[in-house]
Amino acid sequence: MADDYLVRIGKLIRDARQHRGWTQSQLAEALATSQSAVNRIERGNQNISLEMIARIGEALDSEIVSLGYAGPMHLRVVGGRRLSGSIDVKTSKNACVALLCGSLLNKGRTVLRRVARIEEVFRLLEVLNSIGVRTRWINDGVDLEITPPADLDMEAIDAEAARRTRSIIMFLGPLLHRMDAFRLPYAGGCDLGTRTIEPHMIALRRFGLDIAATEGLYHAQVDHSISPDRPIVLTERGDTVTENALLAAARHEGTTVIRNASSNYMVQDLCFFLETLGVRVDGIGSTTLTVHGVPSIDVDVDYSPSEDPVEAMSLIAAAVVTESQLTIRRVPIEFLEIELAVLEEMGLDHDRTTEYSADNGRTRLVDLTVRPSKLEAPIDKIHPMPFPGLNIDNVPFFAAIAAVAQGQTLIHDWVYDNRAIYLTDLNRLGGRLQLLDPHRVLVEGPTRWRAAEMMCPPALRPAVVVLLAMMAAEGTSVLRNVYVINRGYEDLAERLNSVGAQIEIFRDI
Repeated sequence: MADDYLVRIGKLIRDARQHRGWTQSQLAEALATSQSAVNRIERGNQNISLEMIARIGEALDSEIVSLGYAGPMHLRVVGGRRLSGSIDVKTSKNACVALLCGSLLNKGRTVLRRVARIEEVFRLLEVLNSIGVRTRWINDGVDLEITPPADLDMEAIDAEAARRTRSIIMFLGPLLHRMDAFRLPYAGGCDLGTRTIEPHMIALRRFGLDIAATEGLYHAQVDHSISPDRPIVLTERGDTVTENALLAAARHEGTTVIRNASSNYMVQDLCFFLETLGVRVDGIGSTTLTVHGVPSIDVDVDYSPSEDPVEAMSLIAAAVVTESQLTIRRVPIEFLEIELAVLEEMGLDHDRTTEYSADNGRTRLVDLTVRPSKLEAPIDKIHPMPFPGLNIDNVPFFAAIAAVAQGQTLIHDWVYDNRAIYLTDLNRLGGRLQLLDPHRVLVEGPTRWRAAEMMCPPALRPAVVVLLAMMAAEGTSVLRNVYVINRGYEDLAERLNSVGAQIEIFRDI
């Protein structure tokens, strides 16, 4: 029991340190101790007094640490409040994790600007640190510097952190160029039903990668004599599948053609990043990518990932369901044009500024102002399609939007096995959603939202949808165990509070 207590305390300290943007060395300096002592504390391998816990809490400005072990994070939401003012869209979660994996291609120093400080990123940083990659937050914790070692220590990989993120699957593409054999823990992440990695394997076998899955690990062997002799046709136009193929092709000498590729926002950001590494990519934004690979990459690069269209959609939905006037700034408009076209047909009152460029110089942004609107259910069903269709991750937000519209809306979430089921959690808050099958939900509006206390759904976007409905419901709601929201959103509660929401973060002590 004592050892378990120390491990829990260590994880809490580590999370607080990372949230502050400090390295272990910086915390050690503040405590007048050694970096190795901080490392032992965070791993639960050192006895720690209440006095030391209090000192750490003071250094990290974290009351939670000063109180010792605390349970999962919860949100207490006072609903029925109108939002106002303006809010900026943060950088893309999915782009940031792809770029972290892509940094493994580079022997030089990589700096990523305005990296999303989210749990998914923290888990990947833990994995990278465990295999010898040095990372540190710079410029007051805004930017991230990544410096790889000459050789990766895959035997030391943090398996627990790896299993908590599905993004670990994108290590396969870069690693096949760095070693002959390696092991990776099974990929985790959201509970969205069975998601096979076979499309990844079909693409990566063309580069000589062979994988056997046993005892919770992927055992990888690489035959470097094998290389693609014809275009690679992806069996699934998936984002991570395309990214893995790109990462494999980037250091494959010669030209690789990838067909049926995703052209989604995170794929484009990865292509732009590869170009800073000296890898030419033709066809960006299309379904055929031609990669002119280079066998060795050793450059110091600086790259700014673009803003997150799914977070932008979250904020649009927040304004709609709370009947608010809200300006959402830095919206990547080219990845939300279908969503906005659907919302216009439903009656959304909004306007947008002229377009301007993101910090990467390539992505088109606008500032978007949403006003209270009388919405009507769309005539056609809401369903996702690969880009440039309605984004797969934006489908859940239409459940909350449809719930405040007059009439019936059919939502067909055909991609995931069971995400639609989680949308019916809105019924606990007064929604009228009928599950027709594991992929289809019929939403009846308008809704008179009511407060409730409930557990957070184990899937990221449905969890945020529930939070938005709580913001619209008169009274006080409680959403318990919101780790999954922190996987994909940085300081979401605090940022919503800045535009008029009333959300309190608390833990069970």
